[in-house]
Amino acid sequence: MMLCVSRTTRLVRLITNTSSKYRCKADDVSASFGSRIKTGPGLKDFIITSETEIVTHPPYIPYLPDFIQDTSKRKVFFDVYGCQMNLNDTEIVWSILKKEGFEKTVVEEDADIFLVMTCAIREGAETKIWHRLDHLRGFKRRRALSKNRDKPVKIGILGCMAERLKEKLIEKEKAVDVVAGPDSYRDLPRLLALTENGQTAVNVLLSLDETYADVVPVRLNKDSVSAFISIMRGCDNMCTYCIVPFTRGRERSRPIDSIVEEVRQLSEQGVKEVTLLGQNVNSYRDTTQQTEKYDTQLAKGFKTVYKKKKGGLRFADLLDKVSSVDSEMRIRFTAAHPKDFPDEVLQVIRERPNICKMLHLPAQSGSSSVLERMRRGYTREAYLSLVRHVRENIQGVGLSTDMICGFCGETDEEFEETLTLMEEVDYNVAFLFPYSMREKTAAHRRYEDDVPERTKRDRHNRMVELYRRKCEEINRKEIGNAHLVLVEGIAPKSGKILGRNEFYLKVLFDQRAIPSSEGEREVKPGDYVSVRIDAAKASLFHGEALCHSSIEEFYRNASWAARRNM
Repeated sequence: MMLCVSRTTRLVRLITNTSSKYRCKADDVSASFGSRIKTGPGLKDFIITSETEIVTHPPYIPYLPDFIQDTSKRKVFFDVYGCQMNLNDTEIVWSILKKEGFEKTVVEEDADIFLVMTCAIREGAETKIWHRLDHLRGFKRRRALSKNRDKPVKIGILGCMAERLKEKLIEKEKAVDVVAGPDSYRDLPRLLALTENGQTAVNVLLSLDETYADVVPVRLNKDSVSAFISIMRGCDNMCTYCIVPFTRGRERSRPIDSIVEEVRQLSEQGVKEVTLLGQNVNSYRDTTQQTEKYDTQLAKGFKTVYKKKKGGLRFADLLDKVSSVDSEMRIRFTAAHPKDFPDEVLQVIRERPNICKMLHLPAQSGSSSVLERMRRGYTREAYLSLVRHVRENIQGVGLSTDMICGFCGETDEEFEETLTLMEEVDYNVAFLFPYSMREKTAAHRRYEDDVPERTKRDRHNRMVELYRRKCEEINRKEIGNAHLVLVEGIAPKSGKILGRNEFYLKVLFDQRAIPSSEGEREVKPGDYVSVRIDAAKASLFHGEALCHSSIEEFYRNASWAARRNM
C-alpha cells in the first residue's frame, strides 16, 4: 500500500514538472510569436505580390480585377416608384454612390446607369415598373449601336420588387444588370463594378439589423422645404394580405440619437418639415438604450401575433426628442398601425404644437370578419372606440386611412360595412385600393382571390365617390377659418403660391406683400403664413394670405380647434 502511494506521488510530481516545463516553453513561443507578428507581413502582402503601392481609398476595390475598377464618374439616373420610404431609400443610395465618385443626372441621354427604386405592394405599381423596363431595354439597345457604345448602359432594379421577383428579373429580363434588395444598398458600388465584365450582380439578402443609421442621406431636391427621415425598417405584423415582411424583413429601429442628429442637421439647413418614415413607425423601439420603462403598450381592444416586446425607448420618447430639436419645424410621421396609439403617444402629440395633428389610422376594412381574415388584430368596434378616444384626447385632430376592397371572400354585406365606417369616421385623407393578391403572403397560401375584377373596380369606384363627397363636405366647413400654411413654391398651372396646411392638404393663394415681424414682405418657400380659407374642394383649398406667422405665434394661448377660427 505504501509502495503504491509512493509511486503515485512520484508520477504526479513528474507530470506537474513536465507540464510546467512545457508551459514555460509555450509561453516563450507565444511571446516570440507575438513579437514576430508586429514586424511580420501585413494584409497587403497576401493580397498582391507586385511592388506597386496598394491604393486603399475609394473607389479602388482590391479584390476585383483591374479592368472593372473604374466606376467613378459614371452618371446615374434614378427612377423612384412607390411610397415615401422609397424616396428616402433613394437618397441613401445616392449618398453611398456619391461617396464612391459616381455622378447624378436628370437627363436620360447622359446616363450610364439607370437605377429603378421599385414597389411590390400592389400589382399596379409593378405594372408601371415593367413598362419602364421595356423603355430602358430599348434605350440600352440604342446606346449599344451608337457612337457611345464604349459606355454601355447598366440597369439596376432596387427595393421591394428586386427581392420579390429576383428570379424573374435575372432569368427572363436579360437587360437587367443589377438586382439589389432593400438591405443591400451598401453593396451597390461592388455590384456595379462587377457588371463591367458583363456579369449580372445580385444581392437580395435581408438583414436583422441593417438600418443605415450611419448613412447621411443626400437629398435629391435640395431646394425642398421638407425632408423624409427613415426611423425603422421592416414589419412584424404579418397581415395576411401584405408583402412587406417578406420584402423588407423584420422590424428594427435606428438609434434615437442618430435620428435626432439628422433632424438637427436638416434644421440647420433650413428644412421646415420632416416626416418620420417606417412600415409601422409607432412601433418604434430603440434597444441600444436600456430602460425598464415599459413593455409594448397597445391601444385598448387590439392584439398582435407576436409577444410583448420588453425594454427600449419607444415612439413617444422619439416624438418628444425630435419635436424638441426645433419648435419651428413641423413633425409628421407615416405609416402607422392603429394598435400602437397608447395614451403616451397621444399625450406628446397633444402637447407639442409642431407635431402635426394628422394621424394615420389605417382601417383596411370596416367589417370585423374581413379584418379577422386580414389578421389585423382588432374588430370594427375596437377601431371605432380608438377613433373616439383619439378625438377626445386631441381637439381638432385629422384622420387618414387606408382601405382595401375586394379582399378574399368579401361579400356585398361586408363591403357595405366599409362604406358605413367611412361615413361614420369622416376621414380627411384616404388611400383606397382594390385588392391584388401577392405571392408569399399568408392570403396567397390560405385563401382564394375569388372576388371578380369587375366587382373590385365597382367597389373601388363607390369608395372613391363616397370619399370625395365626404371630403368636400368636411373641407367646406373650413371656409372662413385661418390655417397655418407652409409655403412650398409656385403651383405650375395657376401660378399661385402653393403651400400645405397641418393636414397636408394643398392651399393656393395669390402672391402679395403681407405683414411680418420685419414689416410687409412677399412670401417665399419655407415661410409659415396664416391663410383665411375662401373656397374648398375635396383635396384643395383656396384662400387669402393674412400675415407671416410662426408655429408658436399661430398656436399661442388657444386650444387647437379655437385657434383656427381667427
